[in-house]
Amino acid sequence: MADTRAIPTRDTAMPEAADKPFDPWPAVIFIALVCLAVLFLTPTVGVLLSSVKTTREIALGELWSIPSALYLGNFTEVLNNPAVHRYLVNTLLVTAPATIASIVLGVLAGYVFAKLPFRGSNLLFLVIVSGMFFPPQVILIPLFRLFNAVGLIDTLWPIILVHTALGIPICTLLMRNFFATVPTALREAAIIEGANEWQVLTKVALPISLPALAVLATLQFTWIWNDFLWPLIFTQSDEKRTIMLGLVNMKGQYSVAWGVQGALSLIASLPTLIVFLFFQRYFIKGMTMGAVKG
Repeated sequence: MADTRAIPTRDTAMPEAADKPFDPWPAVIFIALVCLAVLFLTPTVGVLLSSVKTTREIALGELWSIPSALYLGNFTEVLNNPAVHRYLVNTLLVTAPATIASIVLGVLAGYVFAKLPFRGSNLLFLVIVSGMFFPPQVILIPLFRLFNAVGLIDTLWPIILVHTALGIPICTLLMRNFFATVPTALREAAIIEGANEWQVLTKVALPISLPALAVLATLQFTWIWNDFLWPLIFTQSDEKRTIMLGLVNMKGQYSVAWGVQGALSLIASLPTLIVFLFFQRYFIKGMTMGAVKG
């Protein structure tokens, strides 16, 4: 005998889907993100437009209009300026050693706090990390007097030392949280095989910490490269200025050279953009790893 029970059809299921309430939050979030993106990109668009226009066009109020012809003279002037070459070299001489030194010290401190705790290590860790919340403006005068007393004013050394010291807290925090997620069994297995702590760090821990190192390299390089405060305080001559100070001092014959400054801004942003693109595959992963265990 055939089964005469009613079989639900698509039509009977449609009212259930139609009764589902409309959720407006995805649309609201999307609109908010679009608005934030527009606000964030507007200054960049202004800099880009000013870099391909003459100073006369900008002075006439034509900044936000699309030029009929691209003017590349601003980039030519910047690239042929010996002062710009000196600014870039000085910035690199500050950024590279300060980034490397802060990351190396952060790796060593983070490994000790994560895998080799000692009495009072938690308190010492809190003291180091508290440096992240210390306003740098408070130490301007003491540091200036200190470096002036030892004859380091108007050199690059004060900028390197200060950035190294200020980078240790964030490097220590991130590397400590990352090393805490590394299984202790890996370290114990390496020690059983005859490895010492330095070998465990360099042969076991560091190879799997590339995401965290990529985050630190990107953040530190960007912060130090774009810094304006410390070069302004510790340098006095044009020969020791970094790219951000040089950007402010780029002037025309009679007024501020907006087009030249726009071109120099784009050129100065290229190194940080290249660093981010180079470490992009590790950056997002490194920002999330170690975030739930500390």
